[in-house]
Amino acid sequence: MERLKSAVPTELRRAVGEGTAADLPATSSRLFAFFHTLPLFHQVMQELTDPELALCRKDTVKAVEFKGHGNACFSRREFGQALRYYSQALRHVPINSDGMDVKLVSAIYVNRASTMHKLGLFKESLRDCDRAITISPNYSKAWYRKGMVKTALKNYSSAVHDLEVALSLEVTSSGKNNIEQELKLILQKHESVNEAGTSNCDSKDEYLPLAGQPHKVVIESISTPNKGRGMASTDDIPPASLIHVEDPLAAIIMKSSREIHCHFCFSETPADVVFCPSCTIPIYCSKRCQEQSVGDISCDEDTHLGYSTSIANLSITSTSCKSPRSKLFAEHKHECGGANWAAVLPTDVVLAGRIMARSIEKMMLSGKSFAISGPNLDLVHHYDQHSPANKLESQIYAIVLSLCLQNYYRSDLLWTEDSLSQLVLLIFQIKVNSIAIVRVRSVDGSPELTVNTGVSGAEGANMCGVEQVRVAQAVYVSGSLFNHSCQPNVHAYFLSRALVLRTTEFIKSGSPVELSYGPQVGEMQLSERQKSLQENYYFSCQCSSCSELNLSDLVLNSFCCPQNNCLGAISESTYYRSKENFVNVSLGGSYVCKLSLPDVSKVDKDMENVAKSLLGNIGVSLNIDHGCCTSCRSHIDVLSALATSHREESTINRLKKLTLLDKTLITEALQSLKLLKKLRHPYSKALAQAEDTIAEAFAKVGDQERARKHCEASIQILEKLYHPKHIIIAHELTKLVSILLSLGDGASAAATFAQAEAIFSLYYGSHVEKTLTYMGALKKAVSDV
Repeated sequence: MERLKSAVPTELRRAVGEGTAADLPATSSRLFAFFHTLPLFHQVMQELTDPELALCRKDTVKAVEFKGHGNACFSRREFGQALRYYSQALRHVPINSDGMDVKLVSAIYVNRASTMHKLGLFKESLRDCDRAITISPNYSKAWYRKGMVKTALKNYSSAVHDLEVALSLEVTSSGKNNIEQELKLILQKHESVNEAGTSNCDSKDEYLPLAGQPHKVVIESISTPNKGRGMASTDDIPPASLIHVEDPLAAIIMKSSREIHCHFCFSETPADVVFCPSCTIPIYCSKRCQEQSVGDISCDEDTHLGYSTSIANLSITSTSCKSPRSKLFAEHKHECGGANWAAVLPTDVVLAGRIMARSIEKMMLSGKSFAISGPNLDLVHHYDQHSPANKLESQIYAIVLSLCLQNYYRSDLLWTEDSLSQLVLLIFQIKVNSIAIVRVRSVDGSPELTVNTGVSGAEGANMCGVEQVRVAQAVYVSGSLFNHSCQPNVHAYFLSRALVLRTTEFIKSGSPVELSYGPQVGEMQLSERQKSLQENYYFSCQCSSCSELNLSDLVLNSFCCPQNNCLGAISESTYYRSKENFVNVSLGGSYVCKLSLPDVSKVDKDMENVAKSLLGNIGVSLNIDHGCCTSCRSHIDVLSALATSHREESTINRLKKLTLLDKTLITEALQSLKLLKKLRHPYSKALAQAEDTIAEAFAKVGDQERARKHCEASIQILEKLYHPKHIIIAHELTKLVSILLSLGDGASAAATFAQAEAIFSLYYGSHVEKTLTYMGALKKAVSDV
């Protein structure tokens, strides 16, 4: 795209960059007319849409080559590498009904099934056997492998059936003899061992987010002078209440997650990954997800769960499909068929294409020629606030996307000036309103957790660290109506593709119902939150937490007073408090907010003392100057303090980058921590992170007692910055649980786990283990001890 941007004449570039949303029909049509005469543009479009130039085409020759590599690895007993080669073979081999090499495809499935059998992946192996049988019902090797896997699962009666089918289909005498021998062994085991049942291994569990909901919750759309449109409660809502569930209008995988997560439900893919039948781009966790994505599945009442929402009032009443056996929208179908554009264009542009394709297909039901119009999404776009570079880039992408869609659909679709400008605005609506679908996983990248139990001082006993990973981007039309708060009363999470919102505190009737767009009190100070929201969402936050300067805003990135026993903080920013109790905050411009004095009943004695030192008495003028203590006015050189702090933090952070740690590195890190404690305020985030890093290092080298000490120190600081029932605290508590288990302290581990589980239940309700998969392993480890 850089080539196209650089080709735009200066005058036209200026007209696009200085134009407003009202000018879009004129500027976009001028840009389109220019590109229409530009040979470079036609070359780019050919590269994006010509199947002969596509890199994502199916290729039987490549498939055979990968299969050969897999066979060689299997012979060398390199089963992990063999599995990867067989999967690549399935990715490249044509699997659709037209022109499929049945023999080749079924052989690859069975080879991958055999490999997974060797790796102990029995359920995954069975699924591949069933896929081979579906394609080639008379393939004896598929029936044989299926029977052998069921034998490993101790499902002997079913195994006997499958091997008898294999025996009846086998044509070689050596093959028949081998099957007969296996049958004899299995029949002997069958007589002495009880059966172990198996389930349908190719089905996906449907989630039921409404299960156990005590009552219907209704919220309504409101408008306020400060925040515009938002959502509010119509009744009192208790904590942990499920208030909203919504499937996306459209969703798309992030490019960074393409090889790890299912392109439809966004779960991590299993070993028996499923591929698109017509191109090599998407991967799926199951046949069902593949069919839903490419449009080969119909909607039944018992297989699909939808949710009705309206703009005025939202409820969590679930509904089935509007018409049984109606086709679901196939969001990948228009991208498939050998074109490159869906793999090359930015994610938000491809997402816009999916929304536009849905709109086009609805209009095409009329069977007549018509002018394309974009979907009527009642969402803000902030077009006029975007930079000239963003405006030009998005108009170019809109033109390219319109031609890619026109290339797939029929030529008599009429694209007008209005339809092109609507597509530009749609791209900006996605930039501002789309929501990132996240998954929580352990820091080693796996959804499961390995915990050492009862082995005090065990080497390599890692803490139970987790991270949030952005795996997809989606547009939730009703979900976009919820405003942001830096101290939200609603937690958002995802079950498959569905957005789920749950209250985290009591919400009084008529109060705003707000979630977090990312920045939160305790994580960022006020100036950082404002900057992040302005850059990403184009608004200045006026939530209650940004209208009032919180205590955590003053201590989060602050330094301690050089005077002993003074709890005052020295801030990197400049504040001024007037007698009216308002504070001017330096944000690169003028920003005024009210000073928030902590409720003494809700804070511990330490925080109460810090608050008094920082904030003094109401009604007394107080300058919170750059480099000056808020309490005794002592001064430090902030630039020098920052340089020292960064140096010591870097020394500590080296522990994260190294797999093998020695005592010298940890000793140096402890010395840096000692210096940081003399420099940073006792409740600064830098200290919490340093304590956590050192705790993890001690856990790795087997010194669990010292790991426990530093982990607890980190949690104590974070409880001051957030609050004791914040979800961040629950994640930190799970780290402490893993350390306590390694120490063999089952009682403390159980109590700490119960504390973490109680917090998680507030945020996830009954979906804790479904959303936080590592919690199941941790719970089992605690119960075992």
